[in-house]
Amino acid sequence: MKNIILTTYKNILFPLTLLMLTLTTQAACVDNVVLVHGNTGTPSDWDNTFDLLIRNGYSTSQIYRPSWGSSSASNNNHSGSEETPVRNDINSALSTSCTGKIDVIGHSMGVTLAAQQIIKLNKSAQVDAFVGVAGAYRGLWTCGSYPWNVITPTCASNGLSVSSPFLDWLYGKKIADRVYSIKSWSDQIVCGIGICTVGGIHSSQIKNENASYTYVLGHFGLQTYTASKQYDLIK
Repeated sequence: MKNIILTTYKNILFPLTLLMLTLTTQAACVDNVVLVHGNTGTPSDWDNTFDLLIRNGYSTSQIYRPSWGSSSASNNNHSGSEETPVRNDINSALSTSCTGKIDVIGHSMGVTLAAQQIIKLNKSAQVDAFVGVAGAYRGLWTCGSYPWNVITPTCASNGLSVSSPFLDWLYGKKIADRVYSIKSWSDQIVCGIGICTVGGIHSSQIKNENASYTYVLGHFGLQTYTASKQYDLIK
């Protein structure tokens, strides 16, 4: 009798244990995430954010980190080869998303590049949260005001000069259900000549955003040291 009870117990316990292990090893069903680095950056710039997402149950297959642009900062813009890796990863993230939606976090020029691709793909309704970190959504005074002092592709018609045709096209268009910006008044890139605002508004802020968060960090510190806030905003 004792052997029968033990055998029955084992027959029940083993499948239950196997089921529990399977459930705990499977990734949670959450939005896939696309992390878009800035001008001359690399996917590894997102390591803090990537590691935090992994610790919170995401699998590596749920996180996309496109590598775009050349090593020449003055030659990168929002036209041509720079677009392709970001567009491809947004499409891939959407095609494999278990929720049908994705979250997008961009840094620096990656903010405007990611927003551009969402709009061109007509996928704003499938982006739950968009987080712009140290972006120049309203332009960079170091690039001048279009069409003056526009001497490099980064600052030209498809670049980040204030009131460039590209930024005028981008401004105010819907990019996600929820939109946030993370900014600094000591950002050495966005505030490169000591002025952070365009038309009285911080250039990193996004038209119709839900909220904006300010940190006392530099341009690259905003990407690295706000990982927890980035994660909170896409949850």
